[in-house]
Amino acid sequence: MRQKRRGMTDTGAIELYSVAMDYGGRTLFRDVTFALKPGSFHFLTGPSGAGKTTLIKLCYGELTASEGRVLAFGEDTTHMDRDAIAQMRRRIGVVHQDCRFIDHLSVAENVLLPISVTGQAPSDAEANLAELMGWVGLESLSNHLPPELSGGERQRAALARAVIMSPDVVLADEPTGNVDWEMSLRILSLLIELNKLGKTILCATHDMSLIRQAKSRVSARVLRLRDGRVELAGAEL
Repeated sequence: MRQKRRGMTDTGAIELYSVAMDYGGRTLFRDVTFALKPGSFHFLTGPSGAGKTTLIKLCYGELTASEGRVLAFGEDTTHMDRDAIAQMRRRIGVVHQDCRFIDHLSVAENVLLPISVTGQAPSDAEANLAELMGWVGLESLSNHLPPELSGGERQRAALARAVIMSPDVVLADEPTGNVDWEMSLRILSLLIELNKLGKTILCATHDMSLIRQAKSRVSARVLRLRDGRVELAGAEL
């Protein structure tokens, strides 16, 4: 799959400084500081309910931190207006845990949605759509509806949608959570391919076997969220 690579500086793609998040009447985490450097591959792990999804939402501006600063491409997201947030999100592709498809649209139409909502002409993306669908192995299912897809097919379609605009950063929230091991490895391989194209990857997962598999193939770091803090996991993984 051919993807453009934007010029980027040494500034972190995503940076969090002393971030705390209060949610649902409790503090999910506090004093979280880390940076996703351009072209890096990170896993985010931790027990269910630790706040992995919330942390990912902070990274692309869907949520605002209770304390601290979140920077995207060198800009503080807390000071961005609506237009600036929209521009920033065009550089970040998100694979949501629940996929969030529109069921009456075809798979291809769902993949193209990020282009449609920006008001851009879809011609260039449509020209590359066949290649992108082939890359995720769904070329024969482009005209199907989302309810007709298996769990693994839905996750690969979600990944195609996340990268349709050639983002600099891909955030994947449990992309292998509802698929078998063989499909998990296939999705992992797609993420590794994106990283080799220069994309910054943050993948939230509770699957330690998948992380160990990845670390044998790519230079990946592991951020572990537990007891309300994020720590860099060591060699025991």
